Amino acid sequence: MTLSFFDQFMSPVFLGIPLAALALALPWVLFPKATTRWLNCRLLTLQGWFINNFTQQIFQPLNVGGHKWALLLSSLMVFLITLNLLGLLPYTFTPTTQLSLNTAFAVPLWLATIIIGMRNQPTHALGHLLPEGTPTLLIPVLIIIETISLFIRPLALGVRLTANLTAGHLLIQLTSTATFVLLPLMPPVASLTALLLLMLSLLEIAVAMIQAYVFVLLLSLYLQENI
Repeated sequence: MTLSFFDQFMSPVFLGIPLAALALALPWVLFPKATTRWLNCRLLTLQGWFINNFTQQIFQPLNVGGHKWALLLSSLMVFLITLNLLGLLPYTFTPTTQLSLNTAFAVPLWLATIIIGMRNQPTHALGHLLPEGTPTLLIPVLIIIETISLFIRPLALGVRLTANLTAGHLLIQLTSTATFVLLPLMPPVASLTALLLLMLSLLEIAVAMIQAYVFVLLLSLYLQENI
């Protein structure tokens, strides 16, 4: 029984073919396409309003050079939110519960921000490794610590997203299992457990959106340090 709780995090396979690629491509099929009409439908209007507000909020503190990343980070935000929310549906697979996938998102984007900083302003980029006014004896230690904290950033991005989604899915499955077990034995307790399950589901919807926002927000902060 304990091992079956983690079956939901295994990549589904059909006829020996992993279906993770299908899960990654599905969100883009669900988005409505923009039209040339003067008036769009409510769904297109809501989608455009959300993307515009998010982009403005993320990139307003950044310099003009960082605005080139608007399309990339906005697309990543929408993609992660859709993947996280689709994973809450029954009989679905959540690709963002895999650390390898989240790290594959985080490492190239983080490395791109570092390369931009080293190319445009290498002195400023290297200055983050040694705070101003550091005592001479602490210089080697601080450089090592700051270097480790710099290289651990992409791993922290991936682990944060993976851990939050995995923990939420496990809590929902544990609570739903307890509800089905208690239903024939203690119906009043089962009803309270079902109410807890509903609250956890609502919380997980919020977590799915917030974690996608935090992922992109931290990337924008890393970009702000290097432009």
